[in-house]
Amino acid sequence: MISRVLVPMDDSEMAQKALTYALENHPDAGITVLHVVAGPSVWGGAATALALEEDVEEAAEERAKEVFDDAREVAAAYDVELTTEVQLGHPARAIVNRADDFDVVVIGSHGGSLADRLVVGNIARGVFRNSPVPVIVVR
Repeated sequence: MISRVLVPMDDSEMAQKALTYALENHPDAGITVLHVVAGPSVWGGAATALALEEDVEEAAEERAKEVFDDAREVAAAYDVELTTEVQLGHPARAIVNRADDFDVVVIGSHGGSLADRLVVGNIARGVFRNSPVPVIVVR
């Protein structure tokens, strides 16, 4: 029986579909939405700007707020309360590291911008290949 579901989310349509799938198919499970804020990298951009923040953890929480608000709105339609969590680091690694505490990971097949997918690689693929628990990839 599946009692704990991890749903990694960004602000993409595929992440929303993954959450909807989890809510519809695991109505009695506790669902945790995980948002991973990438750490600083040589590619610059938002991740480097995060490193310049005075309180990195607070800044990461602020960046995750919109994702979590959207997730709560979707869950409200199913009368479900979500648990939310923010991690810093490489998305696939952070998801795999948290997966041990769950029965299944439900993840969108792709997310983020085209540039993010080219630079970071396919996060869903990395999670699928390395997760210690079953992974459901939603399209």
